[in-house]
Amino acid sequence: MIPAPFDYHAPTSLGEALSLLSSLGPDAKILTGGQSLLPMMKLRLAEPEHIIDLNGIPDLDYIREEDGVLSIGALVREADLAASDLVRSQLPIIHDTGAHIADPQVRNLGTLAGNLAHGDPGNDHPATMMALDAHVVATGPGGHRTLDVRSLFVDFYETALADDEILTEIRIQLPPASSGGAYLKLERKVGDYATVGVAAQVTFGADGRCTAAGIGLTNVAHVPVHAEAAGKRLVGTSCSEGDTAAAADLAADASSPSSDLRGPADYKRAMVRVLTRRALGRAIERARA
Repeated sequence: MIPAPFDYHAPTSLGEALSLLSSLGPDAKILTGGQSLLPMMKLRLAEPEHIIDLNGIPDLDYIREEDGVLSIGALVREADLAASDLVRSQLPIIHDTGAHIADPQVRNLGTLAGNLAHGDPGNDHPATMMALDAHVVATGPGGHRTLDVRSLFVDFYETALADDEILTEIRIQLPPASSGGAYLKLERKVGDYATVGVAAQVTFGADGRCTAAGIGLTNVAHVPVHAEAAGKRLVGTSCSEGDTAAAADLAADASSPSSDLRGPADYKRAMVRVLTRRALGRAIERARA
């Protein structure tokens, strides 16, 4: 439980951090909260030669809304999201998600940006960000570029971020008033990784029909899953029980779980179906309220 030796770097500006990352190459890892990286280092599953700690960089710790877009900086902690009135009132799905992550000690340090950049299919926020059609800002030596979070995850623990880029911001279009979302998670014990997790976000028009729907799945494939067909199945419908059941079937079809200590693959796929119906039910209830 002792990490391999590494060199520690504490830049005081984003430019300095990018310069270090560029010069040190793939042997360097970025540290924000460290709640995913450090346990892997202690188990020698990750052995970076250099750690670049972003916590001394000002202006990366913010939650703000401008022109209907919620922006979340790279150093915003899970506890900060939970305490944000803006997040709680406008995007309760994020509040749901954070409440399922580990324990208060981890949430006091862990960051949303780190949760995404780590690329772990068992992390909870990727599914929620997919359901919300969020975007992330990747900052590198050449400047900024914006990525759809649905295209961020390319393989197991692998993202579309370049070796010399840092995920500096998450951007979410705030949904209209007739919207609702929910995240549900099946876990063996409180704070555990998900056996299955489902995020659902829906929006209704004036005629009571669904105008947009997003569904994301946790820990049922080698990457977080955007159940695109399941969301599209609901658009244009009243989201009746039959509609949500059909969407849940499509979500289960989009999953490709493996059998492990958390259960056999068939069981997990069945739980995707069950949790999708439940998450959609809660999201619809919130939207119509």
